[in-house]
Amino acid sequence: MLPVLQIGPLALPTARLLWLLGIFLGISLMERFARRRGEDADPLANLILLAGAVGLVSARLAYAAVHFGLFVDNPAALISLDPGLLDPWAGLAGGLLAALVYGQRKGMQFWATLDALTPLVALLAVFIALAHAASGAAFGAATDLPWGIDLWGAQRHPSQIYAALGAAAILLLLWKRFTRQGSGGRTFLTFAALTCGLAVFLAAFRGDSRMLPGGFRQEQVLALAGLGISLLLLEIKRTPTKNSP
Repeated sequence: MLPVLQIGPLALPTARLLWLLGIFLGISLMERFARRRGEDADPLANLILLAGAVGLVSARLAYAAVHFGLFVDNPAALISLDPGLLDPWAGLAGGLLAALVYGQRKGMQFWATLDALTPLVALLAVFIALAHAASGAAFGAATDLPWGIDLWGAQRHPSQIYAALGAAAILLLLWKRFTRQGSGGRTFLTFAALTCGLAVFLAAFRGDSRMLPGGFRQEQVLALAGLGISLLLLEIKRTPTKNSP
């Protein structure tokens, strides 16, 4: 765990740096593959930047609406860099809505756009896992295996490293697919299915899981639902329609 990266007099939050690095490198990778396919990468980059900006504003305003008194007493908190003052679900909803509106106005095809964004999301998944390792989030269950790490007062599975290695394997597995045109969403759905399958497996090693009745873990239930939806959509896309030649 390395929550702070000390560079001379500067104390930088390692997890946030990894998030930013993942986004930067992910956008670069996305643009690289778009150019290989002979596509214009600018609309994709603009979509990401717009969604990110609207998502941040939405997350802050939603948090301020719920904790109104905090911001009345300290209006400067509205522009604070503290991620704890954000509503992540509101941010996600606002960012997705902005991306959908922008994509529709620019005539960007839904599934083709998701395929084009997959390299960014796949690489970012690796850096999110590394950010968790730096901050100690998404920590593993207790273990006596020799590769266990000392974290939060116990010897634990390095679940964040498992996740990073799994995400890296998925990225490499799909690498050649990123140059294909006309995937029609199958590249993104394959990534989603593999990621959800990985999450089902990794949840067994997590120490911060919420247990549900019947001994199921919340992360596994959500991942299984995502896996089922992804596989169903893949099957639908593989099945030729009646009007197909």
